[in-house]
Amino acid sequence: MITFDNVTKSYGTNIGIQDVTVRIKKGDFVFLVGPSGAGKSTFVKLILKELTPDKGTIKLKDIEINRLSNRQIPKLRRSTGIVFQDFRLLPQKTVFENVAFAMEIVHMSQRAIRRQVPQVLSLVGISSKANKYPHELSAGEQQRVAIARAIINNPALLIADEPTGNLDPDTAWEIMRLLEQINYRGTTILMVTHAKDIVDKMEKRVIAIDKGRIVRDDASGCYGAYEDERLTGFLGGVFDKNAK
Repeated sequence: MITFDNVTKSYGTNIGIQDVTVRIKKGDFVFLVGPSGAGKSTFVKLILKELTPDKGTIKLKDIEINRLSNRQIPKLRRSTGIVFQDFRLLPQKTVFENVAFAMEIVHMSQRAIRRQVPQVLSLVGISSKANKYPHELSAGEQQRVAIARAIINNPALLIADEPTGNLDPDTAWEIMRLLEQINYRGTTILMVTHAKDIVDKMEKRVIAIDKGRIVRDDASGCYGAYEDERLTGFLGGVFDKNAK
């Protein structure tokens, strides 16, 4: 699904990511964690071709992103759904219209929109809110709308950038259960997060990045192995889950 092969991206003298090699397979659910400024945003922007690497190659579904022309970038991004911390809903549009808008910009028919939007609103549990406006919704409901909009065109990849950052703990877990359900349906999910409790309890794959380098990649890991070596047993680059 996603392959980084010896990828480096710098901003002048500052390193975004350095010599990163990683593969995310179709159907994976991956947490991308690390401190602020570690390189997480650079990693995501490279996938979306908002940035171009200085070195190395990036592939998304066997398409070498580096080689895409500007004209080809919109098609690439249509195959990827994105969910943000701050929802980014259109305030003048209803829930139905916000989700439908994602179909309209790829020129789907009104018939397809009328059929698919209710199905997706049902999937994310907000069918009853179809005619409401964003300001009439709770934060959790707004995030469900954002997720519905992100998946309405059946993307192979869903990038969730701190999707629980503005939510209370109970609502955050509702959103995580929804994302897990979407993953079970076959969508690959890459979630950028600082939510240690969620990462630890979900026991999904964890890729930890620090100072632009991948410092850990665990198939079923937890969040903070790189934060305090004495407490987590991250010794010499080896994470021991049984460390006390």
